[in-house]
Amino acid sequence: MNEQITNILNQRITKTSKIQQLLLLGLTRRQVADLVTNGNYGFVQNVYKRMIEAGTFQPGNQVVPNNLPEIDYAFNRRFGVEIEAYNCTRERLARELREAGISVAVEGYNHDTRNHWKLVTDGSLSGSNTFELVSPILEGEVGLRELQKVCWVLDYCEVKVNDSCGLHIHMDAANFTLNTWKNLILTYRRAERIIDAFMPPSRRNNHYCRGLQSITEQRIQNAGSLRDLQNAFGGDRYHKLNLESYSRHRTVEFRQHGGTTNFIKMENWIRFIANMITFAQQTNIATGTALANLPFLTDDQKTYFKLRTKKLTR
Repeated sequence: MNEQITNILNQRITKTSKIQQLLLLGLTRRQVADLVTNGNYGFVQNVYKRMIEAGTFQPGNQVVPNNLPEIDYAFNRRFGVEIEAYNCTRERLARELREAGISVAVEGYNHDTRNHWKLVTDGSLSGSNTFELVSPILEGEVGLRELQKVCWVLDYCEVKVNDSCGLHIHMDAANFTLNTWKNLILTYRRAERIIDAFMPPSRRNNHYCRGLQSITEQRIQNAGSLRDLQNAFGGDRYHKLNLESYSRHRTVEFRQHGGTTNFIKMENWIRFIANMITFAQQTNIATGTALANLPFLTDDQKTYFKLRTKKLTR
């Protein structure tokens, strides 16, 4: 089956012809979209409808191959968050979090992973009563619900953010292969223009989250180890993707998102990067892929980020 698929993809024929042959071979429309149209499901659906109308395709007569499973984007990955903000003393915030059932401690600046939330200082922030709120290891949907409760408390305490603040997300990378790392970097690099458009200008290329365009794709592709990739990033953590966090925490850190206490913004960004990682475990996106064609986003997610982009360009 894999050989047949490869032969079809390598033929010098139109996309439509490839789609028709792959559907007749037994692949699902989603599988065909991922293989031929960079995830553009609508294009495949239109071909599928025309085949049914012409009588050249009988739904249900094909057997879906077991060796090309649908990508499962269920969110069950372990993750952590770092929320930079100001306008509330750490002592008061800790008290309110505890009253809401959140285990938290006020600590000095450190990079240690705890089994509770911690409130630490951060010298890079501006404003009165600045702090960084760092989560323990969270996991999947349950972790998101805990994060939502924390955001309720931040809102109650009238916590604020400014351009000096960021939201950093750590994602579990313990099971990454070298190909996963390469696919993730290439996908982020190729989608960087899209991501920049729904981020505030202060997070598009500043000292603490530098862009990836200076890292050539050839150097990424030629890397023989994670250390080679880390060296391509200059061996420092101040990029939109921080590979150095793997050495300490076995994570990849996403540093680009602007500071926020808004749970909806946090959740959508967390799901975006979690889906990107899941997709990277199999492949990467093509250069020039548009937001509407990102294969790892649902239609609702595409709408959310399209509206965020429009809002930031007003």
